[in-house]
Amino acid sequence: MSTGPESPQLPFAGSDTDAETDAGLRVIHVAVPRPLHAVYDYLVPAHLPLPAVGSRVEVPFGRSQTIGICVADKVDNPHGKLKAVAAVLDEQPILPGDLLDLAHWMTRYYHHPLGEVLATLLPNAARKGAPFKLRPSDCWRVCHTEFDNPRAKQQQALHTYLAEHPGSSGAAVVAAGFSRAVLRTMAKAGHIEMVDDPDAYVDLQPETPPQANREQTAAIDAVTASTKSYATFLLEGVTGSGKTEVYLQAIAKHVAAHRQVLVLVPEIALTPQTLSRFQRRFAGIARVAMLHSNLSDLERLESWIKASQGLVDIVVGTRSAVFTPFKSLGLIVVDEEHDSSYKQQEGLRYSARDIAAKRAHGLNIPLLLGSATPSLESLHNVTLGRYAPLSLANRATGAAMPTYHLIDMRGQQHTDGISDPLSHVIRRHLKAGNQVLVFLNRRGFAPTLLCASCGWQAQCPDCDARLTLHRSPPQLTCHHCTKRFPEPDACEACGKAALMPVGLGTQRSEAGLQKLFPEVPVLRIDRDTTRSARALETKLERINSGGSCLLVGTQMLAKGHHFPNVTLVAVLNADAGFLSPDFRAPERTAQLIVQVAGRAGREQKPGEVWIQTYQPESPALTQLIQQGYAGFARQELTLRTQAGMPPAHPMAMLRADAADPGKAHSFLEQCKQRLRNTGISVMGPVAAPLARLANRHRYQLMLLAPQRTHLHLALDRLDPPQVRGDLRWSIDIDPYDSL
Repeated sequence: MSTGPESPQLPFAGSDTDAETDAGLRVIHVAVPRPLHAVYDYLVPAHLPLPAVGSRVEVPFGRSQTIGICVADKVDNPHGKLKAVAAVLDEQPILPGDLLDLAHWMTRYYHHPLGEVLATLLPNAARKGAPFKLRPSDCWRVCHTEFDNPRAKQQQALHTYLAEHPGSSGAAVVAAGFSRAVLRTMAKAGHIEMVDDPDAYVDLQPETPPQANREQTAAIDAVTASTKSYATFLLEGVTGSGKTEVYLQAIAKHVAAHRQVLVLVPEIALTPQTLSRFQRRFAGIARVAMLHSNLSDLERLESWIKASQGLVDIVVGTRSAVFTPFKSLGLIVVDEEHDSSYKQQEGLRYSARDIAAKRAHGLNIPLLLGSATPSLESLHNVTLGRYAPLSLANRATGAAMPTYHLIDMRGQQHTDGISDPLSHVIRRHLKAGNQVLVFLNRRGFAPTLLCASCGWQAQCPDCDARLTLHRSPPQLTCHHCTKRFPEPDACEACGKAALMPVGLGTQRSEAGLQKLFPEVPVLRIDRDTTRSARALETKLERINSGGSCLLVGTQMLAKGHHFPNVTLVAVLNADAGFLSPDFRAPERTAQLIVQVAGRAGREQKPGEVWIQTYQPESPALTQLIQQGYAGFARQELTLRTQAGMPPAHPMAMLRADAADPGKAHSFLEQCKQRLRNTGISVMGPVAAPLARLANRHRYQLMLLAPQRTHLHLALDRLDPPQVRGDLRWSIDIDPYDSL
């Protein structure tokens, strides 16, 4: 599986020129976005400029044209007959040397073709050949202070937004939940206009930073002391301890020294509020841009170009922003470093957190990882001395941490999952004028629709999974392949109208809370109700306006939000994650519980966390409650080490799927045979826990090695059998789950 410019080159049939007949030809290596572990020789015609390494070229490949990246511009011994480059798209390289080096490293580490790695680095517009240049300004302001059209609610909201945020970019407007169509309509009607200098309409008075406390100051000083050298810091701070303030003050010192900063956040929903906070702090001091998948292709490309040209100082973005080129990058910050969103689950299965560490090392700059619940990998790296630990053990406001309580659900009466003891606790907090957050990490009304007469269950016809019942709108949905079906009136097996929902989802919890507390507003926040940043912002404004209310939702409520009036967090079901067959599930469950618990009692009112469980003696749950996340993590690391699992032992998963289960199984069985005597443990092939997804049968091999070098050497020696038909396979290095 050799890759890179040194790889043997494959000839093209039907090429224009025989390389062996003319040693003076201009020949380059091109990596094309195909699942092939090779780069290819192409002739550069005399009428075209010789492309620089890191620039895009359009080339014929097979029977089509594609856009590849020049990875070598001097080829002394071209092979076979050559096809000619059709066009050179860039006068200057769009991928700087550090990103090209990173791409070659990713090819080796993730065992993924170089052409596809390079394509992953580029914004989609660049992959399609869009010019690498900035468009005219796309920033907006209102023309008139008044706009009154109650029937045009979106236009009214946009006018209000731009009146409050004059000079906002189109990207920021879209991220706030407005469409380009509304922008065009308002501009055509003369209500808003484009501006050339957005900074002229921004309040140039930056927000005054608060005085950092002793713990924060120590963390800021440690990061800024490593300004011109590589170091990775793990900032472990309890929820509400002021980690973001550490980020902001460390960033300010880098910006003052004319160095750029990259800030990664896990969720698109968090990007606008993070961006807003950064803009307030750095107004008139630093230019802030954002990068995430809700932007248009051209908007992402523009932010990319601005960062590469030094036209922005701070980039805030989600996972793929880690590949942004910078003119003078001086610091990388990864917020909520434990979050699963940083792991790409399809195609090139990279970890943005790990890529950030590699980039920081290559550029000799500091990396700051932050979390209240660090990943076991990061804690393991602290133990090994690779990461420097920083601690914020106290809340910045001086508020006490919430107290934990368990409710044994065995034999308890409950209303849609709300036990009688929990309902009494909720009522006590609501009567005091406070807010209550009810957490359940499962969408829909119920995960199962069951016939009480014959036991039939509604199953997805294409997946080995039950259909989830939704009540708004009424339907059955597969949360794996997204197929939807009408809710049946009678059992498909026996025909009786004895169907009953089994289990809990956020819709059912919402309905139960409305029955129990009809006088209190209930706000549900999950992927079904909160699809845009604007929708989330509207609900957050309602929550933070004060007054008693009930919040019910999924992990969207657990991350990064400050709810000053929430004094009670109720976790309805803590058992599922601790009982999962996935070895990482207990870690993820503990992180979620601690993160959502951290929403309680963040101001001066004390907070409580009540957890419903059918297994109150669970060792993992008991450890978490009694010794906190740190105690849980120590115990879990010990168990993982004893079991020979990550992070003590590196892991890879070979996965294959096909319409015919025999094909996938046979392919992995052959891979297993070829991995014999390589010094690693190979387990399987076995069916994946979700064995059939979208009518494709899934199998996997688990690879474990005593050392990372052993794992990579074994995979380098793997010569997979030829793939035939519809079979698909992949290598997942450092898999986030085993499902």
